[in-house]
Amino acid sequence: MSASAVHSLWTTAAEPIAKIDAPKIEYGQLSPTLIVVGAAIVGVLVEAFVPRKHRYYAQLFVSVVALAAAFAAVVALAADGYGTTKARIAAMGAIAVDGPALFLQGTILLAALVGLFTFAERRLDPETHGNRVDSFAAQAASVPGSDSEKAAVKAGFTATEVFPLLLFAVAGMLVFPSANDLLTLFIALEVFSLPLYLLCALARRKRLMSQEAAVKYFLLGAFASAFTLFGIALLYGYAGSVSYGTIAQVVDGTVKNVNPALADTMGNDALLLVGTALIVMGLLFKVGAVPFHMWTPDVYQGAPTPVTGFMAAATKVAAFGALLRILYVVLPGLRWDWRPVMWGVAVVTMLGGAIVAITQTDIKRLLAYSSIAHAGFILAGVIATTPDGVSSVLFYLAAYSFVTIGAFAVVTLVRDAGGEATHLSQWAGLGRRSPLVAAVFAVFLLAFAGIPLTSGFAGKFAVFKAAAEGGAGPLVVVGVISSAIAAFFYIRVIVLMFFSEPKPEGPTVAVPSPLTMTAIGVGVAVTLVLGVAPQYFLDLANQAGVFVR
Repeated sequence: MSASAVHSLWTTAAEPIAKIDAPKIEYGQLSPTLIVVGAAIVGVLVEAFVPRKHRYYAQLFVSVVALAAAFAAVVALAADGYGTTKARIAAMGAIAVDGPALFLQGTILLAALVGLFTFAERRLDPETHGNRVDSFAAQAASVPGSDSEKAAVKAGFTATEVFPLLLFAVAGMLVFPSANDLLTLFIALEVFSLPLYLLCALARRKRLMSQEAAVKYFLLGAFASAFTLFGIALLYGYAGSVSYGTIAQVVDGTVKNVNPALADTMGNDALLLVGTALIVMGLLFKVGAVPFHMWTPDVYQGAPTPVTGFMAAATKVAAFGALLRILYVVLPGLRWDWRPVMWGVAVVTMLGGAIVAITQTDIKRLLAYSSIAHAGFILAGVIATTPDGVSSVLFYLAAYSFVTIGAFAVVTLVRDAGGEATHLSQWAGLGRRSPLVAAVFAVFLLAFAGIPLTSGFAGKFAVFKAAAEGGAGPLVVVGVISSAIAAFFYIRVIVLMFFSEPKPEGPTVAVPSPLTMTAIGVGVAVTLVLGVAPQYFLDLANQAGVFVR
C-alpha cells in the first residue's frame, strides 16, 4: 500500500471531526487583572531571587506600580466607553466588561493601594535588634514561641511575602464581580480567598490568636465554597450551562435551542431554587451577612490590623459586586422568590450587627459588628431591584471602603508594650493625649454612623432612597432604627476618647511613617469629599449602573 494511499486514508478519516477553535482573548479589556496577576508572579520571583535586605523595597515598588497601572487601565477602559456604550462580554463569555465591573474594579484597586501603604508601615513597632519591623510575623513557618522564631526575630527577618499574597487576592477580587459564568466566579472566589486565609495568620504579635483566626476563617470559608460549588452544579443541571446569559434565558423560558440530553431536567424548579439558595449563601458568607457572619468578629480581631482593613473593604466590594450580578443578570426572572428571603436577611443583619456591637469591649470586634450592620444597609440597596439600586450600592461600597481602611489604620497607631491596644478601656482620654488621632478617628466613626457631611450619610441616603422607591419602605424604617442604635456605640467611643480621664499607664500613640499617614489622609479626604460634594460620584455610579447581558 503506497504512502499516498495511507495518507489519503488518514485525511478522509479525520475530516468529519470539527475544528477546535483557538480561544479568543481580548487582552486590552482584561488588562487590569492581567497587570495585577503578572505583578504577583514577579513578586514570587522577587522572593526567590532578590537578597533579603532588598526584598521589601523591591516588593513595595512592584506592588505600587502594578496597582497604579491597573487602575490607570480601568480608567482608560471607562474613558473608551467600555463602561457604557461598548460594554461587552470578553474572554469567550467568561468576563463581563461593563459599568459595574469597571467601577468596582477601580474601587478595589484604589482600596488595595491605600491598604498596601498600611501593609508596608515599618515605624510603629519599636526596632528589634536594630531592624525596623512591620505588622507581620518574622518567619511565618516557625512555631510561635519556638527557638526558630526567636532566631528569625533576632536576625530581623520580615515577611515580605505579604505583598505578592495581597496582589493575588486583588487579582481574584477583580475577576469576582466581573465573572460572567459560574465557573469563573468560583475560580475567582478561590483565588482571592486562599491568600486571605494565609494573610490572617501572619500577625507579629499575638501569633496564636492570629493563627486561630486564620483556621476559623479557612474552615468556614471552605464550607461556604463547598456550598457555592454545589449550587453551581445544581444550576448547571437545571440550565445545561454555566453561562449567566443562558441560565437567565432558561429561567425566563426564552431559551431557543435545547440540548435533548438536558431537556428532562431543564424545567425542574427544585434544582433552580436549591442551587440559587446555595450560591447566594456562599456570597452572603463573603459579605458577612447574618446568619453567615460568625467568622467576622474573630477574624477581624485576630488578623494583623492592616489585613483586617484591606479585607473588610475590598472583600465586601468584590462580594457585593458578584451578588448584584447574580441577582440582576442571572435571576431577574426569579425575583419573587429571592426578594422575600433577602428582606429577612437584610433585617436580621442590620439589627443583629447594630445590637451586638453595643456589647463589644474590643475596638476591632466593634468595627467587625459595625461592618455586619453595614452589610445589611447595602443589602437594602440590592433589594431595590432598580437601576438606582445598583448605583446606590456602588456608591456606598466606594464610600465605605475608604472609611474602613482609614479606621483600621488609626487602630494600628494606638499601642502599649504588647503591641496594639485594642481594648476600649485603653482608648479612654485619647483625645487629650493626642487630639489629632482621636479627631481623625471621630471623623471615621461619624461616617460609619451616617452623620450628615460625611460619606456615610450620602451612601445611606442613596441606598435607603433606592430601597424606598423600589417598594421596600418597611426595610428603610428598620434601617433607620438600626442606624440610630449603631450611632449610640459610635458616639460612645467618641465620648470615651474626649470626655474621660486618660489613665497614667495608658497606651501611647505611635508616630507613623508617611505611608500610614497617606492611608489615613486619603480616608479622611474621601470621607469629607463624598459627604460634602457627593453629586459627581453619584452621577459616576449612575452611569456605571447598567449590567451587560
